[in-house]
Amino acid sequence: MADKCLSVVVPIYNEEKTLETIVSKILQIPQLLEIVLVDDCSKDSTPQVIQGLVARYPDLIITTRHAQNGGKTEALKTGFRLTKGDIVIVQDADLEYDPSEIPDVIAPILDNNADVVFGSRFLVRKAARAVYFYHYVANKGLTFLSNAATNINLTDVETCYKAFRGDIIRKMKINSSGFGFEIEVTAKVAKLKCAIYETPISYYGRTYEEGKKITAWDGIAAVWYIIKYNLFCSLTASFDPLPDVYLYRTPKAH
Repeated sequence: MADKCLSVVVPIYNEEKTLETIVSKILQIPQLLEIVLVDDCSKDSTPQVIQGLVARYPDLIITTRHAQNGGKTEALKTGFRLTKGDIVIVQDADLEYDPSEIPDVIAPILDNNADVVFGSRFLVRKAARAVYFYHYVANKGLTFLSNAATNINLTDVETCYKAFRGDIIRKMKINSSGFGFEIEVTAKVAKLKCAIYETPISYYGRTYEEGKKITAWDGIAAVWYIIKYNLFCSLTASFDPLPDVYLYRTPKAH
């Protein structure tokens, strides 16, 4: 795998206050190949911030803007199509997740042990802001339901940090909306029977007053997505075509 192998996809909506800080941290990652910024029709000065970043780092930043707001999953779909890296990871544009921990997240892929890695906020308790108890309970409930459907023992299905071999995520057919990506992608990588790992990460949560966007309706939708993508979506309907990891790699035990 090349030294510069990592594509970081950043879905953005109204993150004028934090985006520059996030990008500056991503730029410090040794394996960085490119940063893909997808502006999901921000209404604040985010477009101007992005223009400034592109002017400073034209060889590292790829950007596009949606004509209308489509939600996080639509932004990710757009971003994945633009990536070239052997490894692709999702980075939110707020400050809840620290890009300095990305090398630890992608290490199992670099070591050829994993095909997909989830950064877990609960696997080993690291620095974590104490925010909403109900969000914690909802996440644990959704993770339990997802695990029951996939038969994978994850601890944090709703984590932002999900890293993939590029071939896997670029060939995945993503159909959900809003914040449905987290559940859909988990169901679909489980169908591959590929090597899925977790690594511990920190979490610097935001309050709604500080810009948090997920709502109770997203949690309700997630339950439906668990049912839909685990019970009513086949492997061949999940990828087009099937990734090389499914065709050529001997699956590892989870």
